Amino acid sequence: MSGGNVVALVGNPRSGSRTLAVAVEAAETLAKHIGHDAPVELVDLSALGPHLLSPSPFPDVEVALELVTEADVIVVASPTYKGTYAGLLKAFLDRLPSQALVGTVALPLLVMGDARHALAVEVHLRPLLVELGAVVPTPGLALVEADLPRLPEVLERWHTAVAPQVRAALTDAAKV
Repeated sequence: MSGGNVVALVGNPRSGSRTLAVAVEAAETLAKHIGHDAPVELVDLSALGPHLLSPSPFPDVEVALELVTEADVIVVASPTYKGTYAGLLKAFLDRLPSQALVGTVALPLLVMGDARHALAVEVHLRPLLVELGAVVPTPGLALVEADLPRLPEVLERWHTAVAPQVRAALTDAAKV
């Protein structure tokens, strides 16, 4: 898959967050699993937060929106706040037009302090991505902070399970 691109979209308002590190590693290892040979692109919303609600366009936000809408695969990562994804991520995704992610394969990923919030990735984040037209062919990853020391192992297990579905979805999208 030398053409196309993989983007990590990070909705944590804190720069340098654990969510950022997890998203980058998840996107990079997924890219390897699906045979993607270009560098993974990053959209880190922590720097864009003050500009997301501005009524006038901000160039960096426009570039970020373009990267996301032109992605073949996006890993959409957020910390879990109040049992769902961060409002920063929602504010960014709300700027996309209806069906902006048609033809894009999206993988939702939530980093959480407590496993009680594990369903949030499927109940809250997946429907948002589907509403935008993305194909979400796999279970999302609900990553509990206690699993961060084992991140490579957790991601390897997840990617081994999801990579065949992602490749199939990309093949199907190419036929359309």
